[in-house]
Amino acid sequence: MTDRSLEVRLASRPAGEPEAANFDVVETDMPSVGEGQALVRNVYMSVDPYMRGRMRDIQSYTPPFQIGKALDGGAVGVVEASNSDALAPGDLVSSRFGWRSHFAAPAVELQKIDTHGAPLSAFLGVLGMPGMTAYVGLLDIGEPKEGETVFVSAAAGAVGSLVGQIAKIKGCRAVGSAGSADKVAHLVSDLGYDAAFDYHGDLNRNLADTCPDGIDVYFENVGGPTLEAVFLHMNMFGRIPVCGMIAHYNDKEPRPGPKTLISIIPKRLKMQGFIVSDHMDRRADFVRDVAGWIAEGKVTYRQTIVSGLEKAPEAFMGLFRGENTGKMVVQVSDDPTQ
Repeated sequence: MTDRSLEVRLASRPAGEPEAANFDVVETDMPSVGEGQALVRNVYMSVDPYMRGRMRDIQSYTPPFQIGKALDGGAVGVVEASNSDALAPGDLVSSRFGWRSHFAAPAVELQKIDTHGAPLSAFLGVLGMPGMTAYVGLLDIGEPKEGETVFVSAAAGAVGSLVGQIAKIKGCRAVGSAGSADKVAHLVSDLGYDAAFDYHGDLNRNLADTCPDGIDVYFENVGGPTLEAVFLHMNMFGRIPVCGMIAHYNDKEPRPGPKTLISIIPKRLKMQGFIVSDHMDRRADFVRDVAGWIAEGKVTYRQTIVSGLEKAPEAFMGLFRGENTGKMVVQVSDDPTQ
């Protein structure tokens, strides 16, 4: 085992879209393992759009990253040494200690993983935080009913790709938008969406063509012009679960709100933002249902895997250029399950 570790630190706060200069990859001493702790070698780590907000020095639902300190986020890894009876070398665990090759942490802060035959990386995507975001956002906040139309923006991403499949399982019509012809084809051919279109085109025309009976549930991932157009196509008493607004994450100044927002009143729309960590009571249901749907062939998924911790900043920046299909994951070290 090496006696050195790597970590990615925030070198400076981005102004607009993040750049390579905002990150430092630093070699450090291997962390020591205290009483009740375990030493973990990360195998995969997650990059997610919400991390852009943590690069701003503002108060939010989670603390901002600190300049000169390692970033953090979802990761899965293998225990290499343990001073806790709860974990043994070789155990697979998930954590919030991404953006580094190794870390030592109290065992109580680590969640042991039983893969049940699923790839380890899936626990950062379809069986991890993005998957649970899709599950809770659609089912608990969107409240889809059989026969309704569910429209999903960023539908080929980590969250959106599962939203549409759950909508189909629940007997809905699923429509999605994505950023390229290949992704649009993936939505229909691989994920079972009923219709899809490239959001770079005429949004109003595409929504009218693909959602001729209007939209009952809009799963919001992007904001911007898409949200403005969607308001015009929502049905009475429609629901809009708001997962994210990636179109705004790199804004240097706040943008004006949608000109069509007034539609929320006569159409009696419900629009609700949510953070998945507020819904951890649903985790057991989520894992049971989604793992079961995968086993039954009702849910499929893709991942975009970038190799090497030093490539993590590049992978993160790629999210804002639409370079991922499905979950974007960074492979940090060899996967012991393969």
